[in-house]
Amino acid sequence: MQARINLFAAWFLIPQTLAMGWVAAVGRGVLSLCGVETPEEGIPGRIVGALLLFGAVFLAQYFLGGRLPPQGKPEGNGFRVGHRLVLAANLLAAMLFIFPFVHHLMESRGAAMVLSKLAVAFGYIAVAGWAVGFSFIYQSALSRK
Repeated sequence: MQARINLFAAWFLIPQTLAMGWVAAVGRGVLSLCGVETPEEGIPGRIVGALLLFGAVFLAQYFLGGRLPPQGKPEGNGFRVGHRLVLAANLLAAMLFIFPFVHHLMESRGAAMVLSKLAVAFGYIAVAGWAVGFSFIYQSALSRK
């Protein structure tokens, strides 16, 4: 169960990290279709876009029989290491996802700028973590010879 939640979070956070602006733009577009005008890159657009993305990942999981790829074997080599790497990447990507919601609460403009650059770096590290973690999970399902 924990592995499925970990993969669900990864599949939600991967597009959120790689296409953050596009997800917010889709959310803003949906809000404008409903008659609500929001500023570009505003928080309401980000929230609606994230909810739409969450729904899309949920539907994908539902139609794939409750399991998102990669599907490894818990007893296989690299399964636990892979999920730990994916979990670490999820945590870094979650920090990048949350930062736009809280950066305006910071009093120091310099600290906000430094943390912004750090959050972007977390996104790059998260992508590498997902790639390596998914590889380990996939390899755990391969048969040994």
